[in-house]
Amino acid sequence: MKKTKLILNNLAFYARHGLTEEEAKLGQRFRVDIELELNPEVQIDKDLPEETVNYVEVFEVVQKIFEGERFNLIETCAHAIASTLLKDFESINVVSVTVKKPSVPVDCICDYFAAEVTLCR
Repeated sequence: MKKTKLILNNLAFYARHGLTEEEAKLGQRFRVDIELELNPEVQIDKDLPEETVNYVEVFEVVQKIFEGERFNLIETCAHAIASTLLKDFESINVVSVTVKKPSVPVDCICDYFAAEVTLCR
């Protein structure tokens, strides 16, 4: 069985997501990982762009959602991105979106808190 994945790793965005008033007002940087599993019938061996998913277009969809909308929950944001990618790109069978929030309003030392959503066709 053939499995082809496209991965967009550690995309950086500035946005105002979060529950608190300060997060909405000040905003912060987020990191996003996207993993796309393509339909096994996609013929990547033909080396033709129309046989795969254009990752530039994927990035543009992610950026539009992430920077253009405001979410209280990072898991809701991840779900919005994943569901839109499945809807917009027929060659995608499975999409996983991880939204990482480095500046959490918690008294702890950590790299980030994250939410991951995986959707399948």
